[in-house]
Amino acid sequence: MLMAYASVAAFFLVAIGFVLGSLLLGKLLRPSNPYAEKVETYECGEAPVGPAWFNFNPRFYIVALIYIIFDVEIAFIYPVAAVFKRWVDQGSGLFALIEIFLFVAILMLGFVYVLVKGDLEWIRAIKGDPRGAQNVSSRARPRASPASSGAGDAAPAGLAARAAAAEGGAES
Repeated sequence: MLMAYASVAAFFLVAIGFVLGSLLLGKLLRPSNPYAEKVETYECGEAPVGPAWFNFNPRFYIVALIYIIFDVEIAFIYPVAAVFKRWVDQGSGLFALIEIFLFVAILMLGFVYVLVKGDLEWIRAIKGDPRGAQNVSSRARPRASPASSGAGDAAPAGLAARAAAAEGGAES
């Protein structure tokens, strides 16, 4: 009885021997001359900037999880779609269709929950902030010069007043 497993054991021994032999042969043949640039972290040919461990914005993870959920949905629906015509011929097509619609409805309910909660909004308002949804300053937006005046200025009124006072008085 144990001889039936001998071929499986021999296969594992050959596999382990191949892996260990390949690693040993590679260790003996390759040159070993590490230097600072060689052991540096590789980032697609670019010089690394900043630490390797930093936190991504949690919104990236939320969007990725929603994508994975709907990607897995397709993986579950595809086999049903492949045999749906046969199920219709057998008389169970309506049952399968209702199950698929129920499955998609449950996923859509979760999606609507995330949408209503506001987790898919890239720029979110902070509760209690009097500025509302526009509470994020853009670094790409050009600053208005202190001499410019108008309703659409990006510079706060206090900054314009200080600039005018520094020039020798406010102009009327």
